[in-house]
Amino acid sequence: MRITETSPGAPCWFEHSSADPRAAERYYGELFGWTGEADPRPEAMGYSVMHLDGAPVAGVVGLVAEGQPTAWSVSLAAEDVDAAAEAAQAAGGQLLAGPTEALDLGRFAVVADPAGAVFGIWHGRRLPGVARFAEPGAPGWIELATRDVAGAVGFYHGLFGWSVSPGEQYTQWGLDGTDFGGVLDMGEQFPADLPPYWMPYFAAADVDLAAERGVRLGGDAVLPPTDVPDGPRLAVLKDPLGAVFGLYQV
Repeated sequence: MRITETSPGAPCWFEHSSADPRAAERYYGELFGWTGEADPRPEAMGYSVMHLDGAPVAGVVGLVAEGQPTAWSVSLAAEDVDAAAEAAQAAGGQLLAGPTEALDLGRFAVVADPAGAVFGIWHGRRLPGVARFAEPGAPGWIELATRDVAGAVGFYHGLFGWSVSPGEQYTQWGLDGTDFGGVLDMGEQFPADLPPYWMPYFAAADVDLAAERGVRLGGDAVLPPTDVPDGPRLAVLKDPLGAVFGLYQV
């Protein structure tokens, strides 16, 4: 699916942060066929926009703060980043960075929800956001793992107006009649010291082949390819740098 305009509240950008951005570019380039375009400006600190068939789908950047983990991050679109950041704080969230300008690319803030899961708020200018979504090699789903599902549902619905489709084991979120994400209850299968987190899923024509390729390139299978009841076939991998991400069958 090609995206020409991002709806407020929708997932709009995905960013990989690690101590070795060039290694991340190589890994995901071989895994998904992405090509990187580094911003040559010194103030961009080597930021690269990754493209799928010429369309931007993700960013790769080095670690910028002490103690920052290697991880994928998810950003949600807002017409007014400052107002959205204020609303998030009023609803119990914590402002971690910004709001600030990202050169001429856009304006952003980084927020933790009341349970501690970190996400970005983005208003794009020269970089509106992803231009491909839910097709092989592109992001297509976001998932929140949290120990407070009810609190998360209330927080994000109030902040972004997401629709809520509850299920017995999994609650899905959407906008304008289209679901784009879900919330997973962190039960006993999660380590007690693991904080809540957001994770992107990338679409694959064949999850088994994509997972096998990801492991062959140096990643680890956190969850081998699995059929989900009433859902797609999926897998969860950890890349060679330590960032966790999901794959799902288109």
